[in-house]
Amino acid sequence: MSARENILARLRNTPLPAAPALPEVAAWYATYGKQESMQQRTARLRTALQAVHTEVHDSTLTSWPDQLLAIAADKKLRNLLIGADTPHGAVLEARQAEHLKLLRYSEPIESWRDLMFDGVDAAVTLARSAIADTGSLILWPTPNEPRLMSLVPHVHFVLLDPATIHPDFYSALSAEGWKDSLPTNALLICGPSKTADIQQTLAYGAHGPRELVVLLLHPEGVQS
Repeated sequence: MSARENILARLRNTPLPAAPALPEVAAWYATYGKQESMQQRTARLRTALQAVHTEVHDSTLTSWPDQLLAIAADKKLRNLLIGADTPHGAVLEARQAEHLKLLRYSEPIESWRDLMFDGVDAAVTLARSAIADTGSLILWPTPNEPRLMSLVPHVHFVLLDPATIHPDFYSALSAEGWKDSLPTNALLICGPSKTADIQQTLAYGAHGPRELVVLLLHPEGVQS
């Protein structure tokens, strides 16, 4: 038997170790996961987002349109991209703001690519939920609100229901049943786009929105 055959024979005859037991993730989080109120989760998310230059505003289900338009006016935005057919887009259209032109994402991107990349100032999308531990917003792109809306315009407005803030990523996966219904892509956004060169000079907006503005839609009479 050749040396090569000897080596292969020893490899084939070596017993495989037993597979290690899978970790009891659910049990760990049940024991050590944070037990906190919605207000506490909201406060942790706010702190994490603001630490990376995200604007976070308290609003309500009725006041957010006027608040968003006021913020857009302060930023001197010329236009705002809304989804093709979304409830929050319809609410903004009903306001008929004079200082802000609303653009609908209603055509294939190939037909208006130049405008999208060079002429759209801002976009507004709805967040599916958020993660307090990491300061992450979870976006679930749809045909009505494609992911380009959150990746291309200079300013990204996000509407978030505080009741959908999870303490950690595991809680989000479990509560929302990600294993059963993943989309083509899911976005976790942790602040405006930023990058740094070799001299550690931080620049915003190099690969996406340079400003991220989150509006927390509290029930009437409830503030964080």
